[in-house]
Amino acid sequence: MSFELFLQYLLSGITSGSIYAIVAIGFNIIYNATGIINFAQGEFVMLGGMSAITFSAFLPLPLAIACAVVITAMVGGLVELVFIRWLKHPSVLRMIIITIGVSILLKEAALHVWDEKVRALRYFTGNECSSISIFGAHISPQVLWVLGMCGAMVVFLTLFFRHTLVGRSMRACSANRVAAVLCGINAKNMVTFSFMLSAAIGGLAGCVISPLTQTQYECGTPLAIKGFTVAILGGLGNSTAAVAAGLLLGIIEALSISVLPVAYKDVVAIGVLLAILFFRPSGLFGNRAAGALKEF
Repeated sequence: MSFELFLQYLLSGITSGSIYAIVAIGFNIIYNATGIINFAQGEFVMLGGMSAITFSAFLPLPLAIACAVVITAMVGGLVELVFIRWLKHPSVLRMIIITIGVSILLKEAALHVWDEKVRALRYFTGNECSSISIFGAHISPQVLWVLGMCGAMVVFLTLFFRHTLVGRSMRACSANRVAAVLCGINAKNMVTFSFMLSAAIGGLAGCVISPLTQTQYECGTPLAIKGFTVAILGGLGNSTAAVAAGLLLGIIEALSISVLPVAYKDVVAIGVLLAILFFRPSGLFGNRAAGALKEF
């Protein structure tokens, strides 16, 4: 394999890994606040992309993206209010089944609203023919938007959880909900906000990746599987490690294409997930206490 080809695979893996990491961060936000693994996270990504595409037909692109993110956040809050808030001490299995059911409902609703057509948001910079050359390898300018958003998201969440009242309240609820309630924190509202924040992040991710991956009503499920794999790989609850885990998985997938058919790319991801569950269930980056937002 030539150096240029290796670098092309590497850049492709970094791009895919950044997308997976963003989805995994959404998983971790809700898991830290509630202990719930939200398998509808991929549908939030799909809703953000599809909504932005619809709004972009009559609004400037930045405003269309902002509207899509707000609507996706509202859907996330509505999901928590309708399906989660009223439950009293639900089991983990029950919560998993509920979020899978929500995922199916959102997917079918998107099918009725947008049909089966594959759509794509226009490129933020340049077009599909534009490329940036790096030592003989080529990437789309949109890749830089994906990488930039991933980095900005980590910085934003770090500052949010460390230096804002709402962020600190969410940390308190995740660490000890009873103590947080006794201190006057509305734990239920914090859970709702965690769903809204996670959905907003997913919606923004859907907008940024749409020009690269294209968007369809059923594109959320594969992203949810990859995002869950990355969340497990980094260690559930550790959003900072999710970025490293996402890049690692993306690079492994990209390099696997050089020796295996493209159809086996998903098999590689599932194989990594099974290996982690068997040999290191806490993830590659240490044994962390689930439910604590310590890295923020």
